[in-house]
Amino acid sequence: LKLIIGTLIVLFGLRWLHKAVLRSAGVVAMHDENRAYAETVESLRGAHEKTDWIGFTLALKGVFLEGLEVVFIVIAVGGTSGGMGVAVVGGLVAMVVVAGAGVIIRRPLAQVPENTLKYAVGIILTSVGTFWAAEGMGVSWPLDFVSILGLAVLYFVASRVAIALIRRPVLA
Repeated sequence: LKLIIGTLIVLFGLRWLHKAVLRSAGVVAMHDENRAYAETVESLRGAHEKTDWIGFTLALKGVFLEGLEVVFIVIAVGGTSGGMGVAVVGGLVAMVVVAGAGVIIRRPLAQVPENTLKYAVGIILTSVGTFWAAEGMGVSWPLDFVSILGLAVLYFVASRVAIALIRRPVLA
């Protein structure tokens, strides 16, 4: 079970890390959250009073998929550690904190560097996934779960090297 869950978490993490590395290297443009917010506000100003089913469906899909990732992570953490109750409580606390922050802030989170957040989450997920997948294959870690920190450092250094190599001009 740990091998399967660890592998899936590695795939999630690498997807996030890949995007963050490409953005950090300048291959893919960074998201301009201020511009996106201004465009959304402008489009909503001209919106009619009737329900926008396309917008509703897209928002529902986005929230559903992100929520599904959280549920998957909670089940993975709780299932492999035997502490499902603690994992569920942690997920619920995170949900309340995020919802509370959304209610309190009520404006775009343009100050939060999206790519930095995705970069960190990618490294964390990839490290935890690697740890679990290796445990599922019978690897015994010298420092047990503290080894995840070493994996995180390894993935951070490797990603910084990748960014530097991608940015380096090609010599003809």
